[in-house]
Amino acid sequence: MPGKYFDEWQVGDRIEHPIRRTVTETDNLLFSTMTHNPQPLHLDAEAAKASEFGQILVNGTFSFALMVGLTVGETTLGTLVANLGYDAVVMPKPVFIGDTLRATSEVAALKDSKSRPNAGIITFRHELINQRGEVVCRCQRSALLLRKPA
Repeated sequence: MPGKYFDEWQVGDRIEHPIRRTVTETDNLLFSTMTHNPQPLHLDAEAAKASEFGQILVNGTFSFALMVGLTVGETTLGTLVANLGYDAVVMPKPVFIGDTLRATSEVAALKDSKSRPNAGIITFRHELINQRGEVVCRCQRSALLLRKPA
């Protein structure tokens, strides 16, 4: 299902996104180095082993980016004008290499755009969930979406 237009959504609409992703060591290593994040918990197996986690901790910004990416196909693909912001980003549980993650989305709010009559603002609540059913990342995303063409 491609993204929907603004006027096709209702508050409370909920999606269980079909794509799942198992996080690899390469994902974490490349993301951490591409973003110049030298945190030993992400890159140094010995330092991570000595931490309270006992293993490499996946870069949280990777988890956040993956969560948003997993949601695009069923929410905003082809209807997005712009993402306006991300709020209330939390990571209540850690992500480890080998975790398999899935995402859910719920429409929290809809608002007409005052400056663009052909678009509206939607607020999604996204959650990233691991294979144990634990929420590992959550946020609210506000996006400007096109209205359905007449």
